[in-house]
Amino acid sequence: MADVYFIGAGPGDPELLTVKGRRLIGEADLVLYAGSLVPAEVVAGARDGAQVADSAPMSLEETHALMAETVASGGMVARVHTGDPSLYGAVREQMALLDAAGITYAVVPGVTAGFAAAAAARRSYTVPEVTQTLIFTRLEGKTPVPEGEGLRKLAAHGSAMCIYLSAGDPEGVQRELLAGGLAASTLVVMAYRVGWPEEKVVETELAELARAARENGFTRQTVFLVLPGQGREDAGKARSLLYDKDFRHMYRA
Repeated sequence: MADVYFIGAGPGDPELLTVKGRRLIGEADLVLYAGSLVPAEVVAGARDGAQVADSAPMSLEETHALMAETVASGGMVARVHTGDPSLYGAVREQMALLDAAGITYAVVPGVTAGFAAAAAARRSYTVPEVTQTLIFTRLEGKTPVPEGEGLRKLAAHGSAMCIYLSAGDPEGVQRELLAGGLAASTLVVMAYRVGWPEEKVVETELAELARAARENGFTRQTVFLVLPGQGREDAGKARSLLYDKDFRHMYRA
């Protein structure tokens, strides 16, 4: 047993919480969740008597103090993060403070918005003979991006991409992807608040990305799925060999 569990809450749908995550939330003495991104329904399974606190208005030091106080009194903490804690989550700095305090912790993975968005759009990131690589990234904003990871440089690979934290500048996203060599006709899926009641998924072409994003009011909490080779005219052309009748493997005579 750890003192603190970092739990991936998924994109917003309470039913996309893992069984393990739900169990730990129900056992915790303190459930600390990011209320700006995690719906209250996700932590509704907290037990009677547990402290449930929204970390949105708190600083790093304040969240750590609350967790440390709970552990010092013999309690267990469920630290609930949106999506998966390993992706654009502020867990490293929290872990550093826990390490310094000698507090044990573990991580429970969650469904990230990028995969929930692909599911909602009924799309696959990988396509045989088109792309077998997926890049998770973001447009440079308040948080700098390493020079070698600029959006146009990554776009030059021609791989599928999932772009987070960039909805505030859809023009910049469109400009950088086109500058990286992606075709103007490249399919882009825009997914807003995936897993929430107000979820909205819109498909467009790269040349129309900024206009479509603005028209739909997608200025925050939106991920962009960039899917080369997956326009409507390409549907069904590329097929996996796995179930091809002529494909032989150890489970098929």
